[in-house]
Amino acid sequence: MRIKPIQLQLTNQLVQDYLNQDNNIQAYFDYPPFEAGKERLADLRKRSFQREALVETLHKLNANWDAPQEVFEQIERLKNANSVVVIGGQQAGLMTGPMYTLNKVISILTLAKQKEKQLNIPVIPVFWIAGEDHDYDEINHIYSSKDTKLYKHTSPQQLYFKKSISSVRIEKEKTAEWIKHAFRDLRETEHTKSLYECIQLCLQKSTSYVDFFARLIFMLFPNQGIVLIDSAHPDVRKLERKAFKQLIYRQPDISSSVYNAVQKLHQKGYAPSLEAEIDDAHLFYHDANNERILLKREGDLWVGKNEELVLTTDQLIQTAEEEPERLSNNVVTRPIMQETLFPTLAFVGGDGEISYWAALRGAFRAYDENLHVPPVFPRLKFTYITNRIEKLLTTRVLEPEHVLEHGVDDVKINWLMTQETPPIETVFDGVKEKVDKLHFPLQQLAETISPDLANEARKNIRLIQNQLAYLENKTKLKLEERYELELEQYTEIGNQLKPNQLLQERVWSPLPFINEYGIGFINKLLEKELSFHENHNLVYLNSYFNSLHSH
Repeated sequence: MRIKPIQLQLTNQLVQDYLNQDNNIQAYFDYPPFEAGKERLADLRKRSFQREALVETLHKLNANWDAPQEVFEQIERLKNANSVVVIGGQQAGLMTGPMYTLNKVISILTLAKQKEKQLNIPVIPVFWIAGEDHDYDEINHIYSSKDTKLYKHTSPQQLYFKKSISSVRIEKEKTAEWIKHAFRDLRETEHTKSLYECIQLCLQKSTSYVDFFARLIFMLFPNQGIVLIDSAHPDVRKLERKAFKQLIYRQPDISSSVYNAVQKLHQKGYAPSLEAEIDDAHLFYHDANNERILLKREGDLWVGKNEELVLTTDQLIQTAEEEPERLSNNVVTRPIMQETLFPTLAFVGGDGEISYWAALRGAFRAYDENLHVPPVFPRLKFTYITNRIEKLLTTRVLEPEHVLEHGVDDVKINWLMTQETPPIETVFDGVKEKVDKLHFPLQQLAETISPDLANEARKNIRLIQNQLAYLENKTKLKLEERYELELEQYTEIGNQLKPNQLLQERVWSPLPFINEYGIGFINKLLEKELSFHENHNLVYLNSYFNSLHSH
């Protein structure tokens, strides 16, 4: 396996300035990027955590997902008063969701390992499954490729309420059929049969989408000790009673600080991925159907966004104490809750998360004047290049960096237009220009005779040009038929490296890569010295594949 670090142009200026430690944005964070050392440890040692209760809860949750032994060993280490965690999270996507979820787990494991070696204390890798989220449309599909086209495979299971994903029972029969369809687009390899059986077994042992997700993560990372937590689990909610009450009491200050921070960031020319109003409660209430209701604050009343619920502050406090499972966090309060539960050495996030965390420093202080935003590390970013794609890049004389920055559409068209001498566009442009010149005297003559005839002359030249355009398109189509194979190669490269004009990790699921190489390539990647200072990494899988088969 060969890894090539590259620099891609970041589209998010806030993240770019944060990583470059620009003073404009650094003031919105408590620690500079890439710093998680003695200063952070000193900060954590001033605080106390429910370590025993947290360990007990994590044991229960991970045992329910049949976690490997290494996971329980990591959980036990949390009892050590000096232990800390590296944490990050994501929604529970089908087949783990897009590749960035896999990349985030790899990032958490890598940073925890590096920091443990550097600081000589127990550093536990924790993945926060955002089971409280309710955006089902975001997690209910994967993409596959067939006949050089991208297809979206969406689960047939319907969800009509905004329920937290953790509470949605997965329809096993429909999902099993969906998995079968997803595998039909895969090439049969030595891994296909066992992979299919493992995924189906994970499904049969699962009750919810979170269960299915957790079991797949353990299937992909069987020996690394990644600790999972479902943020929506009732036992986790019980640990959060005190924090929920504090969030309720401190809501005015939290909301105003976030609102002000967002306004100031906009004034500085940034676009934080967060919308905030002064009356946002930044909490959800779960009704009898477990549907999430976003709350607003109106004086002493907490009102559903669509006025479907009205609670007094006392009633909400009582809910936090007696039925904490009825409450959940949004993007503002979730980081605070995470910080109260875990001794967080570092948080690992994507660009979108870094962007909205920039607005949270004041919210942390509003919750507790001694609470600091943990060091925020950018997750590792990978584009995986298979043996076939590497060969196609060589054949088409393309650099993967160019594809990731610009896609393949322009270079594909340019290549096609140079396959005839002289090129088609040059010939037709010349003909159009000559026709315009030849026709112009006729238009002048028509102008001198009558306005009606002048209109006819202009209509006539438009008809001629339309016919030329039609002939040009037909010529291009015939040329595309002649070079169909080459054009399909460009399309395949684009689908694999820049699908839908997005980075690979934002579209593709890990499924085709695991089918091709097994889970061994993940272990190989984790053995590498990976740097969080790198903007992006190309991972060439061919050397791993070749070494595998040489044995």
